[in-house]
Amino acid sequence: MHSGNQMLFELLKTIHIIAMVAWFAGLFYLPRLFVYHSLTTNQITQNQFKIMEHKLFWYIMTPSAIVTIIMGELLAHMFDISGLWLHLKVFFVITLIIYHVYCFKLMDDFAKDCNQKSHRWFRVFNEYPTVVLIICVGLVIFKPF
Repeated sequence: MHSGNQMLFELLKTIHIIAMVAWFAGLFYLPRLFVYHSLTTNQITQNQFKIMEHKLFWYIMTPSAIVTIIMGELLAHMFDISGLWLHLKVFFVITLIIYHVYCFKLMDDFAKDCNQKSHRWFRVFNEYPTVVLIICVGLVIFKPF
């Protein structure tokens, strides 16, 4: 790769990784907030959770998800990155997008005071991004296919 192209590649990859870390921080933390939110009956505490969830979702998770996806697409298309490993990674990223959107629905249920899920359900729900992270990092590092 030409040095200018190499520098652009490294810059896009760096932005992609930083945005991905921020997105995953939100994907890990928002469901954890849901666990604690589902346990509280205090209205003041519930209102505080609603504010925290809203800010995390709209100011950190969603922008970082968008940047992660855009940088990933740019990297794949500009630098002709391909392979079955990438298709599998994209599949898992799509499942994270669905998870992210479902987090919005859950957050909206809390905002409307109509959550029906238990803290145990949220504890299990909270594990999915960890599994996807392990799989995706393994796919990127080892490129097994």
